[in-house]
Amino acid sequence: MSSATKLLASFTRLSLRESSFQRSISTAAAPLYFRLTQVVEAEPLKKKKKMDPMLIRQREERKKKKIEKQIRRLEKNASQLKPIDELEVPRTILQEKEIRKRSIQLPEEVKDQRVALLKEWSHYKYQQHLAETTMIDEVMASQQHALEELRKVSEDLWREAIQLDQTLLPYRARGPLRTPPIEGYNTPDGEYFNRTKKWD
Repeated sequence: MSSATKLLASFTRLSLRESSFQRSISTAAAPLYFRLTQVVEAEPLKKKKKMDPMLIRQREERKKKKIEKQIRRLEKNASQLKPIDELEVPRTILQEKEIRKRSIQLPEEVKDQRVALLKEWSHYKYQQHLAETTMIDEVMASQQHALEELRKVSEDLWREAIQLDQTLLPYRARGPLRTPPIEGYNTPDGEYFNRTKKWD
C-alpha cells in the first residue's frame, strides 16, 4: 500500500470533524490545502421587468379614481344616521311575517266609523293650521305697515324700533353645571357600563 492510499484511508468523516479547516494531503514540498467555507444559500437576483410608463400611469389613475369614488360615497352618506343593530329586524322574523299576521275581521260599521273619524280629525287640524297661518300673516303685515308709517314720521325712531330686544328672553344660570361624584355611593340600579357601539 502506497503512502497516498494510506493518507486517503485516514481521511475519513471522523478525521474531517476532528481536524482543522486546513488539511494537507500532499507529501510534496509545497502542500495543497482544502479550505472549507460556510454554506451560502442564495439565488441569483431576478431581472427587473421593464414596465411601460403608460401602463404605470394608467394603474395610478385607476387607483386615484377608486379612492375618489370611495370619498364621494362617504360624502354622500355623511348626512345619513349610523345604523343601530338593536333596531334591525332579524331575518327569521321577516320570513315568518305571513305566519305572524293577525287576521281580525272588523264589521263594516266600525270601519266606516273609523274612516269618518279620521276625515273629521284631518279637517279639524287643517282648519286649525289655516287659522294660525292667517293670524301670523296678519300680525306680520300690520307690523310691517306700522314700521313703514313710523319711518315716514322719524328715521331715528324707526331704527330704534327695528333693534333686537335683549331683555325679551332673559337667561340666568346659577350653581355648578356638574356635581362631583359621591364617594362610596351604592347605586340602587347597579353599576352602569357604557357599551354603546362607536363607528368611525
